[in-house]
Amino acid sequence: MSVRELVVLGTASQVPTRHRNHNGYLLRWDGEGILFDPGEGTQRQMLRAGVAAHDLNRICVTHFHGDHCLGLAGVIQRINLDQVPHQVTAHYPRSGQRFFDRLRYATAYRETVGITEAPVAEDGPLAVTGTYTLEARRLSHPVESYGYRLVEPDGRRMLPDRLAAHGIKGPDVGRIQREGALGAVTLEDVSEARRGQRFAFVMDTRLCDGVHALAEGCDLLVIESTFLDEDEELAVEHGHLTAGQAARVARDAGVRHLVLTHFSQRYSEPDEFERQARAAGFEGELSVAHDLLRVPVPKRR
Repeated sequence: MSVRELVVLGTASQVPTRHRNHNGYLLRWDGEGILFDPGEGTQRQMLRAGVAAHDLNRICVTHFHGDHCLGLAGVIQRINLDQVPHQVTAHYPRSGQRFFDRLRYATAYRETVGITEAPVAEDGPLAVTGTYTLEARRLSHPVESYGYRLVEPDGRRMLPDRLAAHGIKGPDVGRIQREGALGAVTLEDVSEARRGQRFAFVMDTRLCDGVHALAEGCDLLVIESTFLDEDEELAVEHGHLTAGQAARVARDAGVRHLVLTHFSQRYSEPDEFERQARAAGFEGELSVAHDLLRVPVPKRR
């Protein structure tokens, strides 16, 4: 059975707290796993969440601040220790290549798995598979940073009443899907367009064009909300978003499920993030992330 869900491994910005680990997010997308921003302690959080090294197919790093990448060393060594049998690809800003190299080879270990390095240097597609296209967009942060977006190809939804009206059943349903027509009946006659699902991951950034482009039309948006609205000046100074800013982005982009995360240690009341997001006008599903939270990608309408 295909599974599409977000597994939250950590939600703290800058430093971990008693209740929040450094960043870490796994997207399960059918048979693949994409690990975003593995901060310090990610390997242990994977164990707690029931995530194995074998579950990982890609690692996507937004930027090279420690809370988003210090877990790379342990995760890469675990991939090698467990001898993951498939290719694992790493995406990260090309300008941080020296940091990636240091983390990949931080200590001595036996390298049994070849990590494919695919650094990001500009906006655009990074990978195209049968079930998604992975894209990157530049963000606005004191160091070079990219957000990531997953887009499923559009498809067709079969309509039972139209199939029945044309007398199409059994193996012929699969045939018309594969071939596009069955005699004088076309696939368009018995189906309707089905938009592919969309996911975006937006970490440390001020408001910028990249944020809006990544969020547009997403079924599930994971976005930083480091600060509350009363600290907007601090957010802008340090290259971050507030809860209200993140929610307005999601509102304007038509996001269905919004996940707020990457919280500053200065705040002890997570419910205030939800209150400010609702006050900003976001009316869809909303999760204030906590460690080990699991969020399913919303079902297609």
